[in-house]
Amino acid sequence: MHFCFQFLIRIIFFDSYRIIAMALAPVESITPLSSDLFYDILRRLDGPTLASAACACASFCSISKEESLWENVCSSVWPSTNREDVKNLISSIGGFRKFYADCFPLIVNKEVGEYQWNNCLEYPDDWTEAEYYGDMNEFESISPSDFVSIVDIRFKEKPICSKVLWGIPNANGYDGWFYNCPFRIDLLTYADRDDNNDGMVTLSVSDGLPPITSMERERKDGKLWQELRDGLLLSWIIVNRKMKQAANLTSWSPLDGQRHWPTDKDFVFRFGSVLSAKDILPSQVVQCILIMKFRVVHTEEEGVQTTLKLTELSMQLEDMEGAHVNGKNSLLILKEALSCRRSKNYSEVLESCLMYSKVQNELKEEKIRNESRLDTLCILSGIAALMTFWYYVL
Repeated sequence: MHFCFQFLIRIIFFDSYRIIAMALAPVESITPLSSDLFYDILRRLDGPTLASAACACASFCSISKEESLWENVCSSVWPSTNREDVKNLISSIGGFRKFYADCFPLIVNKEVGEYQWNNCLEYPDDWTEAEYYGDMNEFESISPSDFVSIVDIRFKEKPICSKVLWGIPNANGYDGWFYNCPFRIDLLTYADRDDNNDGMVTLSVSDGLPPITSMERERKDGKLWQELRDGLLLSWIIVNRKMKQAANLTSWSPLDGQRHWPTDKDFVFRFGSVLSAKDILPSQVVQCILIMKFRVVHTEEEGVQTTLKLTELSMQLEDMEGAHVNGKNSLLILKEALSCRRSKNYSEVLESCLMYSKVQNELKEEKIRNESRLDTLCILSGIAALMTFWYYVL
């Protein structure tokens, strides 16, 4: 009990003289605090602190199991969970406490470091359809309509966009084009991209953007680019209603990005994670790539404040060779991702993504070297054949 009160002193940060006085009083003279007071304290905590508080004493442990506490935590991290349809979804898959435990830690793939790119990257010619696409009986239990995307974007800790997508667009029918074509989810409709649409997602100086006098100035100092790269946070949660499981496929912060100069005013950011494709694809691992693109629509030189518009928010899967994964294999990979290893250590997650990029670059370099050797061999063979021809002719 004494340790419980020590923890209580550490986590109270609001101005309540009654609670502070009780916390500082000698343990022998303290009357048991009511559950309502404990609840009032715990409901002010974030997720990691609430989880730590649950380990402090039996009273905290019991109260921390309250679903309303975790609903409050989830709504602060993911504003989209405030929607009634999402609340019902979360309740149906195990509740907010389970949802937070599944989706706050990020996916980390330790198998990337053990990956041997020279083992078997080619698709064998004798593969059967079942081997290429995975277990067909297993695939029949996966339906695109079972997946739900819950997406939230923050800029400098302020929510700027929340979207929920039920099912996967254009995936109707088992024999549809979706299953054999590159997998892609585009979260923005054409209406969302319309300049005249009042519901489009924008960022401006009032949201914390630095004022940009002109794009020429931005090309020189990159101030706007830096603010976006450091301030943007993305959460893309995939839920499978049938399996009652969920996972966060993003890396929170951008992995990399580029100022897209061909269109001059586009800023592209790439988030993502490394997913297991064991027994699904020869590469054994794939990268889930989440693309966020903003376009500058106004600068200060136009007489209005600097304004950016969100023009793309999409997901796709790529294998080690950079090829897009088709719909069938993507559903199998997403299913496996719902039960893969996770970590709260962001540096561990980042290391996994960097390792993937390193191995992928090594593979590309090796392929270039092999192609260069083959070209050289073909040239030498041609020269030798030509010299032999002229030898016999002359």
